Amino acid sequence: MATKTKEKKVTDDDIIAAYMDYVLEHETVPKSIYKFSKSIEVPEADFYSFFGSIEGLQRAIWVKFYTNTESLMYKNKEYDGFSNKEKMLTFFYSFFELLTLNRSYVLFTLQQGKSMAKNMDQLKGLRKHIIAFAKELIEDANAEKTLRITKHNPRLFSEGAWLQFMFVLKFWIDDDSAGFEKTDMAIEKSINTVFDVFDNTPLENIIDFGKFLFKERMA
Repeated sequence: MATKTKEKKVTDDDIIAAYMDYVLEHETVPKSIYKFSKSIEVPEADFYSFFGSIEGLQRAIWVKFYTNTESLMYKNKEYDGFSNKEKMLTFFYSFFELLTLNRSYVLFTLQQGKSMAKNMDQLKGLRKHIIAFAKELIEDANAEKTLRITKHNPRLFSEGAWLQFMFVLKFWIDDDSAGFEKTDMAIEKSINTVFDVFDNTPLENIIDFGKFLFKERMA
């Protein structure tokens, strides 16, 4: 007796993957959710069960980049023993490695916005996650300090981490070095500088970082 084949349930990952393929194949954002859903043979209602709009989907993709990076970090058995600086370096290296795997999409979607300011909407969810991650790091560091004067401002540190991320993102976009090795250097130098500032020993690394940026601008 014939049995009815159970249809595979559509997931948010399925829709995200289909959307990323769609925009790269068509070199444009879908004109409507109806047409997009039809083109990928998914009921429109399934799309709306995960995302309220194309803009919401775009924001979700950046959040997915973050959660996937976080998942990879936590799978590293040595991660819990890392210093705060090592944790931040691990996050940046892992996140930009993931972006590199999806570079064509990232460049497309950011170029659609024409400027970083216009791209802030799709980066809103990612910003919240990065700020929360950085805030947790500095609060953990503060918990180990007995003198209030030696503790750091979590809000200032977390906002600085976001600005640092935006700097590295712009650097990565413009990086044409093999294997994006210059981006790796920018990550290392910028994070060393930020942590040295908070450790009150900034001079040597700030000069080193400044020389690096000057050299890249003149190249």
